[in-house]
Amino acid sequence: MAPSKLPSDSSQAAQDAVSRYEVSEQIGHLLRKAYQRHLAIFSQTIADPQLTAVQFAVLSASRRLGPSSMSDLGKATAIDAATVRGIIERLRARELIELQTNPDDRRKVTVQLTQAGESLVEQVTPTALRISELTMGELNEAERVAVLYLLRKLSATEPE
Repeated sequence: MAPSKLPSDSSQAAQDAVSRYEVSEQIGHLLRKAYQRHLAIFSQTIADPQLTAVQFAVLSASRRLGPSSMSDLGKATAIDAATVRGIIERLRARELIELQTNPDDRRKVTVQLTQAGESLVEQVTPTALRISELTMGELNEAERVAVLYLLRKLSATEPE
């Protein structure tokens, strides 16, 4: 067996980084905690106990886009295709959205709000705005602008 080598500078740097790493100070952890806080505020504040934050996002995007594909709703809400399908099925079961098959291409389905869905979005949107305010809590106006700017920049699909 060969004698072990002394750690190289890069190896020592890696070991130092590992010893200093604190998961609770990492961006992913902090974003997750902030999102969990937002979801808790949403569930405590929203009038409809069956409505989740992601369901509201899909309903709101559907209202803004009008009749659209599941793919377009997924893109607008940053929800993957499989998840958006499940959300749409749950909203359809509640008769908040309806699906229409394209007569020219039966493989294409259009999603649109029902009157009940439209009414729910109109009713809940002011509360959703309040939930955003509550999520930002004690941040002053400059901090609110900064955090939204930075989150948009971090979530950009293409690097700047």
